[in-house]
Amino acid sequence: MCNTVRIESKVKDYEVNFVEDFISTLKCYTGTDSFLVVDKHIIDSYGRQICSLFSDKRVFIIEATEQNKTIEYCHDLLKVLIRNNIRKNNIVVAIGGGIVQDISAFVSSILYRGIEWVFYPTTLLAQADSCIGGKSSINLDEYKNLLGTFYPPSRIFIDMSFLETLPVEAIKSGIGEILHFYLIVGNKMAADLTNDYEKIILSPKLLKKYISLSLEIKKEFIEIDEFDKNERNLLNYGHTFGHAIETVSGYVVNHGQAVTMGMDIANYISMRLGYLDKSTFDFMHSVLEKNIPDFRIDEKTLESYLKALLKDKKNIDDKLVCILTDGPGSMRKVHIDITDEIKGMILEYFKG
Repeated sequence: MCNTVRIESKVKDYEVNFVEDFISTLKCYTGTDSFLVVDKHIIDSYGRQICSLFSDKRVFIIEATEQNKTIEYCHDLLKVLIRNNIRKNNIVVAIGGGIVQDISAFVSSILYRGIEWVFYPTTLLAQADSCIGGKSSINLDEYKNLLGTFYPPSRIFIDMSFLETLPVEAIKSGIGEILHFYLIVGNKMAADLTNDYEKIILSPKLLKKYISLSLEIKKEFIEIDEFDKNERNLLNYGHTFGHAIETVSGYVVNHGQAVTMGMDIANYISMRLGYLDKSTFDFMHSVLEKNIPDFRIDEKTLESYLKALLKDKKNIDDKLVCILTDGPGSMRKVHIDITDEIKGMILEYFKG
């Protein structure tokens, strides 16, 4: 199990380092050239240690909610950074989960046409997935991730101890993304992860080998297709249907569990369209089942769900662009019309 993952990027090469004590590495960024952008929850847990290293004018605390992942919030942060004399040669140090990452990456990419930033991912979702790949994603009104850039951090530091501070739902969210990588490539560790599910919930540090493999799988895709034009599209497996679940639930359903359900929906539609046989669907469902949230779409909410599906940024013209499957390790990108037949399949899935 490697403690360093190096990623080749057309923007700039960067690396992930697994570390035992994030504070010791954070001390490297405590000079007058660094500005800290940090999740309020991390300040609640590590505030004394972190804030002793930075002056008050160089610490910006973020309420990491989907409602704040907007262009307006980024605009406000940019104004605060500029008022505090941030310069092009300064570094933004981001500590938090995916929302802190998205905001920090977006702001860093457009400020002075790009300044350096480093990232300490504190959630399982960020450690196992979003910390690499370079994407920033900002919501527009009620629609998720419509705005963004490709701008990776120069370094990423993963400290597994952060996972011990997370609520169970945040662990489940990260597990959803890890499973999605394993099913895309057909890795047998998907079943291993499901078998270890209860142990992991109690002791998230057991996830290190799963996180490391998840990053290695994603690394292969992003080095081939960094800007999401071809092969990387397959990583959207589960996300088209999952993002719409997040939207319709008002983000009550967390991202990774929405993706888990999104994969199950994609598998069900794949089966109904004849791409996937029932026994394979049943196997894939058994891998996903423990992590599927208790959420349902019915006739009353179907139109809202379809509206959210059709607002997905990957769609072309009036067609839904999504990833369906022939089974683990075999994904296909398809363009489908939202016909009455497809609507019926979605309702059938939820009536189960």
